[in-house]
Amino acid sequence: MPEFSQIIISTAYFPPVQYFAALLKYENVLIEKHENYLKQTYRNRCEILSPNGKQTLSIPIIKKSGTKQLISDVKIDYKNNWQLQHLKSLQTAYLSSPFYEFYIDAFMPFFEKKYTFLFDFNLEIIFTLLSELQIEKNLNFTEKYIKQYLSGDYRNLIHPKKNTSETFTEYKPKKYTQVFFDKFDFIPDLSILDLLFNEGPPSISFLI
Repeated sequence: MPEFSQIIISTAYFPPVQYFAALLKYENVLIEKHENYLKQTYRNRCEILSPNGKQTLSIPIIKKSGTKQLISDVKIDYKNNWQLQHLKSLQTAYLSSPFYEFYIDAFMPFFEKKYTFLFDFNLEIIFTLLSELQIEKNLNFTEKYIKQYLSGDYRNLIHPKKNTSETFTEYKPKKYTQVFFDKFDFIPDLSILDLLFNEGPPSISFLI
């Protein structure tokens, strides 16, 4: 696959498959560090396939009333044990998948350790995912906020409320066998965990 020069992408919690498909296309990766936090995005949520269909897992954050927050300053709220809730949801969804046991140990620290900042938490997740996918990339951060880039700007293209086929037109999701395939038609662009737990080491072939 030919690589382009640079992609600018948002931080994300266990990002969707399309996030890594986009990232693979570019030699250099810039993660946006100076934008204001946007709610109801993948910045603090991911989507998995549960026995009841698509399920959203959201990280609660500490909100500052009436003020915008830089994404790098957003703190995680631990008043409720959301880490345990998310882990139980993953177990319910993927314990029977072919590669759950193969990968889960790599991700357990994210359900045990308490990180202060959402950005730092997500960053460690992305580093771990890149390692498990055996993807090597030059990962850096934006130095200031730029409203619009001429090319490679995926910060708001990959969004849970947007139709991917309309915003990310060069991406065509490839089908793979999902847990509960006997109950649901294939659901594209769930969390990368869905792909990893179901397909294992060959997952990268579904991203190219």
